[in-house]
Amino acid sequence: MYYPKPVSYENKGTKIASAVIRGGPLAPNIYGRVIFMDVPGGTQVYVDVYGLPEYKPAEGENPPIGPHGFHIHQYGNCTVGDPENPFQAAGDHWNPTNQPHGNHAGDLPVLFSNHGRAFMCFFTDKFKVADVVGKSVIIHQNPDDYRTQPAGASGKRLACGVIIR
Repeated sequence: MYYPKPVSYENKGTKIASAVIRGGPLAPNIYGRVIFMDVPGGTQVYVDVYGLPEYKPAEGENPPIGPHGFHIHQYGNCTVGDPENPFQAAGDHWNPTNQPHGNHAGDLPVLFSNHGRAFMCFFTDKFKVADVVGKSVIIHQNPDDYRTQPAGASGKRLACGVIIR
């Protein structure tokens, strides 16, 4: 089995971008940061978010609240707009290769609220940092089902952050 050598990223010109996440009118207490870092073969993503709504199971025709859908969207625009349906200016999910939902570059793992906090890191080979600068990250109210086209039935947009260098 091949194990890559550890790489020190200090003074190596590593490309890093981040987004400061802020909640909108539906969840004003959300705040946090997402960091994107180029690594060999793809991108390491770090997420640390506070103020997420707690999980509520589905009731009747209402979907569950949480785990929270989490995506990269087309535009770096976190204008609230309609307070009942915020952050529409961010556009649709970012999908540069026109893949079906569940397999496109903007699909990220759901965020699980642990007493309001979600912390995770993951690797993706679907993009590099330069590809996402100027896009936005959105946290949704409902879990992503990874199959409904084109956006996974993730529900309303709770929080947004623009990805910058």
